[in-house]
Amino acid sequence: MTDEELIVEFAMTRLDNPGLDLEEIAALVVRRVGADRMLEFASHTLAARGELRGAVFPAAVEHVLRVVLTLRGPVD
Repeated sequence: MTDEELIVEFAMTRLDNPGLDLEEIAALVVRRVGADRMLEFASHTLAARGELRGAVFPAAVEHVLRVVLTLRGPVD
C-alpha cells in the first residue's frame, strides 16, 4: 500500500468516525486493512526504528500515524 493510498484510507475512516482522535482512527485503519497489511506496516516501523517495540498491532498503528503526520506537513 502506498502512502497516498494509506492517506485516503485514513481520510475515509476519519469521515466515518469524526469524534475519534488520530490514534484511534489509525487503529481502525489497521483493523480494516487486515493481517497482511498490519505486518507490512509493523515492518516499516521496524525499518524506521531499527527495532520492533511491543506487539505488531501498536507498531502498525505507529506507522500509520507517522505517515499521516509526515504527509500532513507542518502546522501553520
